[in-house]
Amino acid sequence: MTDNRGVEPQAESGWAMSGVAFAATMLLLIGAFHVVAGLAAILNDEYFGIVRGYAFHLDITSWGWIHLVIGLALIVTGVGLFSRAVWAGVVALFVVVLSAIDNFFFIPYQPFWALLLIALDAWVIWALTRPRALRT
Repeated sequence: MTDNRGVEPQAESGWAMSGVAFAATMLLLIGAFHVVAGLAAILNDEYFGIVRGYAFHLDITSWGWIHLVIGLALIVTGVGLFSRAVWAGVVALFVVVLSAIDNFFFIPYQPFWALLLIALDAWVIWALTRPRALRT
């Protein structure tokens, strides 16, 4: 059967769709991690160690707000991916790249945590950029 443009419809790949479900789940998880870290920094300035001589020094509360906003954006985007919203794929890539950049600058404050989240962000990028459909 063809659509109104005379093009055969593509069947969705089970692997691709499970990759999107994985990415959506990871976005919710990474978003929750960001929200928790953001709230910890906002509520207690002494939670994260102060780094002396760091070129990108921000107040811990500022880092907390950045983490909180990115975390909420990740959660909203993850929900959008689960609901198969058209906008969610592109927005997810944008927000997860922001998350990776944010965590890169956060390495001096929490090295293991930041590197773990960068790895998870890279995994989500990989899952979202896999081919979504195969021809039948």
